[in-house]
Amino acid sequence: MRVIAGSARGKVLTALPGEDVTRPTIDRVKEAMFSSVQFLVPGARVLDLFAGSGQLGIEALSRGAASCTFLDASPEAVRVVTANCRAAHVQDRARISCGDALNYLCTAREPFDLVFLDPPFSHGTLARVLPPLARSVAPGGVVLCESELTAQLPEEAGGLRLVKQYKYGKILVSRYEREGTP
Repeated sequence: MRVIAGSARGKVLTALPGEDVTRPTIDRVKEAMFSSVQFLVPGARVLDLFAGSGQLGIEALSRGAASCTFLDASPEAVRVVTANCRAAHVQDRARISCGDALNYLCTAREPFDLVFLDPPFSHGTLARVLPPLARSVAPGGVVLCESELTAQLPEEAGGLRLVKQYKYGKILVSRYEREGTP
């Protein structure tokens, strides 16, 4: 797993072994995700919820995002995110926390321009997280969700509208947008 572009291009990132805690996004999917939001990334306030290794948020920081908040419920994953941010030299623009995503969203005050959601598959997490997340997405903001192909996702969730879905083998990437101009 590596950073694809930007200031940390080529930097190898680490992940926890096994897929029970983290499931790194494959390069082909990550490249497609960032191609779809390339003009939104520079200067963006990013949220990497269910951060795992932090690779999506680190990629955004490497490509010029202003800041990224990383959140994961696993203390081990948070340690990996911290180490990866240091290795990629983006720790000065990173806020890293350990905690539950739904609890975080109930208290989040900062609006985000770009959100990455890559929760554990097959638990229905995305459908539960999207409505409270909508309050934290800035007008014109984008949410990219990575899930299994069979995930049941809503067309609309609290002001977020599903605008496109991309299929990559067994992976489904869903793009939600919040109406309004940034």
